[in-house]
Amino acid sequence: MEQPDTSAVREIYWRENRRWMLILGVIWFTVSLGCGVLWVEPLNQIQIGGFKLGFWFAQQGAIYTFIVLIFVYAGVMARLEKRLGLEETEV
Repeated sequence: MEQPDTSAVREIYWRENRRWMLILGVIWFTVSLGCGVLWVEPLNQIQIGGFKLGFWFAQQGAIYTFIVLIFVYAGVMARLEKRLGLEETEV
């Protein structure tokens, strides 16, 4: 199998990696700072399971969001590596 130009593949990989890190970082920042601090008062008007939504985001929501974003990042990077022919082979 012919190897692609490594510098071009490296450039594509890191450009996509930075793009996804920025997108997911902005989402996490928005959820953790926005929902947990900046918009806590309006969100506290909503209650779920007896807890105010702003409080829930500050205590747990940002952590759950971060965990989901880790899995999203892993999936996106796995697809990118497969597309570029960089996936790890089974030994």
